[in-house]
Amino acid sequence: MYIPHSKDDVQKALEQLGLSSLDDLFSHIDLHLLEPPSLGPPMTEEDVRRYFKEISKRNRELVCFAGFGAYDRIIPSAIWQILSRGEFLTAYTPYQAEASQGTLQAIFEYQTLICELTGMDVANASMYDGASALASAILMARAIKSKGSRVLLSEGINPLYREVVKTYLLGYQDEINIVPLQEGGYTDIDVLEDLLKKGEVHAVAVQYPNFLGFIEPLEEIGKIVKGYQVPFVVVADPIALSVLRPPGDYGADIVVGEGQQMGLPLNFGGPYVGFFAVKTEHLRKMPGRLVGLAEDVDGKRAFTLVLQTREQHIRRERATSNICTNQNLMALANLIYMVLLGKEGMREVARQSISKAMYLKGKLVSLGFEELYKGKHLWEFPLRKEKVLDLHKRLLEKGYMFGVPLEKFGYRDTLLLAITEKRTKREMDELVHLVKEEL
Repeated sequence: MYIPHSKDDVQKALEQLGLSSLDDLFSHIDLHLLEPPSLGPPMTEEDVRRYFKEISKRNRELVCFAGFGAYDRIIPSAIWQILSRGEFLTAYTPYQAEASQGTLQAIFEYQTLICELTGMDVANASMYDGASALASAILMARAIKSKGSRVLLSEGINPLYREVVKTYLLGYQDEINIVPLQEGGYTDIDVLEDLLKKGEVHAVAVQYPNFLGFIEPLEEIGKIVKGYQVPFVVVADPIALSVLRPPGDYGADIVVGEGQQMGLPLNFGGPYVGFFAVKTEHLRKMPGRLVGLAEDVDGKRAFTLVLQTREQHIRRERATSNICTNQNLMALANLIYMVLLGKEGMREVARQSISKAMYLKGKLVSLGFEELYKGKHLWEFPLRKEKVLDLHKRLLEKGYMFGVPLEKFGYRDTLLLAITEKRTKREMDELVHLVKEEL
């Protein structure tokens, strides 16, 4: 129930703060209007509906060839029809087990499928997004190996994810070393080993495939990292894991990633959902919460929350996370996506994306675009050409999002392109035709 403050309550609060009015309380917020907004004459509900319908016609849907961690994929209509049912329509944690068996069972199945994808033993009931999942994984690695004040992050990790890690580690004053990429477009293993030899490292993290689309040599990296007994963190692409060997096969201690590709629209950047999976020996240091299978008093199968190491539940100094909720609804969208498509369906999504990426890349290279690296990639890859930023702007005006400019991340005249199963041959050919006209 919402009970508003009375005038007396407000006045007492202002007196305690030494203020005379509510305007004084909010004076530091620059939201005052010089003049009242001009809203026009009153309208009926139907008139308002027509008004906004006319405004909506100005919107246009871009043909998207961009990725960089968020991808325009086909979303089966059944996903959101199922999620709209009352049994599922909540984003919050199902604390009351006796009233939440359906949701708890679904989360248990979500955890199971994430483990199958990643090759890990245990997965939690989701995180906020891929970036904060990685940051939480680095903190978890810090708890696993208590000694050490250095973190090694591959340059192949999404730069935005690296910024989030940097923010999370501010209070620890850890030193973050960036391991550069070599000619193939993947992490320089020699530099990685040199940095490990210096000691004091409590986490090594790479992305698979990396943010430029290239497939990291996880087997080699895993052997080197485990040789120095340092926790190994992998940021993985869930669709790519349908065709690549899982990180768990290469000795990963923690596997995290972003689930947006599995049934979630781009949504201007969210809400998204992070997945988080670990080996059994690290279970107690995992953040978030875990749904487990148990029995009720009558001996019947029952699902319940079995691990909640949040600071809301235990002493703060012993908590592994201060996450206040999970992305339950988004995680269930991931589950329904994986169940509807199955193993072969997800592999087909990956195969089509790779095939279409190779087709478009060949066309663009024939127009004079250069490959930044020569390593193996899936559906995402960087291309370089002079004045490509101007070309990007002109194509945007024509309704095509021609990749993501990487200028601000240190790659001059470079676009990062991503092609998904949603793109048609006609769209790709039209893009190539427009590029040819603009060059």
